[in-house]
Amino acid sequence: MDLDPTPAQEAFRAEARAWLAAHVPAAPLPSLETAAGFAAHREWEAQLAADRWSVVSWPEEYGGRGADIFQWLAFEEEYFAAGGPGRVSQNGINLLAPTLFDHATPEQRARILPDMASGATIWAQAWSEPEAGSDLASLRSTAERTHGGWLLSGQKTWSSRAAFADRAFGIFRSDPAAAKPHQGLTYLMFDLRAPGVTVRPIGRLDGKPAFAELFLDDVFVPDEDVVGEAGAGWRIAMSTTGNERGLMLRSPGRFLASAARLVELWRAAGDPADTALRDRVADAVIGARAYQLFTAANASRFAAGETIGAESSLNKVFWSRYDIALHECALDLLGPYGELSDDADEAPAQGSWAENYVFSLAGPIYAGTNEIQRDIIAERLLGLPKGRR
Repeated sequence: MDLDPTPAQEAFRAEARAWLAAHVPAAPLPSLETAAGFAAHREWEAQLAADRWSVVSWPEEYGGRGADIFQWLAFEEEYFAAGGPGRVSQNGINLLAPTLFDHATPEQRARILPDMASGATIWAQAWSEPEAGSDLASLRSTAERTHGGWLLSGQKTWSSRAAFADRAFGIFRSDPAAAKPHQGLTYLMFDLRAPGVTVRPIGRLDGKPAFAELFLDDVFVPDEDVVGEAGAGWRIAMSTTGNERGLMLRSPGRFLASAARLVELWRAAGDPADTALRDRVADAVIGARAYQLFTAANASRFAAGETIGAESSLNKVFWSRYDIALHECALDLLGPYGELSDDADEAPAQGSWAENYVFSLAGPIYAGTNEIQRDIIAERLLGLPKGRR
């Protein structure tokens, strides 16, 4: 693994740093988990896209810069170090887009990706159901064949940002007679404003309507919105979950920036006599650096044409636990003020430590629970026998 950047990578990083210095809003945008914040973040996505910074690793024909994975990692580091706003489009660009690049038709890519890159269309992930979360194969929502397309029926839940998003993607049971639960599933995209769709927001711990449950009643989806082959949805969905658990959803730049801000917080408010808390700050810095190096190793493997497969579960368990520990450390440093939300004038860092802590608590659950990831690590990476289920 060669960690020395090439001249082209250095130049790319410098260009990104200069653009971000000139364009990142001086004041934080409102929380993207609210209607007003969602609209503000959509405008930010358009601004990024105007100078082709919204999807740097995509081909230029879809609005990207054709950046390699090391340039993408450099951009992410610069983005978070500059305090760039949260990406309201991340479900689309980090989860659906890689699936489309691997499985969609040229017509689908040409029709969908440019609007995704510009923020004109924001996507929600519609995976979980009331009785199908980590055990995704037990889902019950159906896709019934009809003239020219499919009729979707059922319920999806915990769909991130679906309260404000435009479209969603998920898998549906299209062959109820299939021999196994993970067979007979079809991967479909659908309009959240189509007739038959009911979107019901679900409040988070802080009251923000970040999630939604979706009720589908004979929602028509044309054939052109099937991704891959009908009935092959499970195989296609697994490529999406690999991206979700791997390095796409939580790039190391995010944690490097958070750890740096934690150090600043310690220098400003830490008690030198509190060596236990000081050590937790040091652990956060070490963890961020370790994650950066682990990701660089995976990036080298990608660049060599390899895949990370089940090892994405290692990534997922690490970053989800690390995220909680880092934010707990910050809140312990801040004391009672750290618990103030973003609408309180006295809230440190505009309440971002508290909001990000609340979000971090979901990390061990979404993208497949950590219990499931540990099963994968035990069985597929360590070769241990299957436990009782």
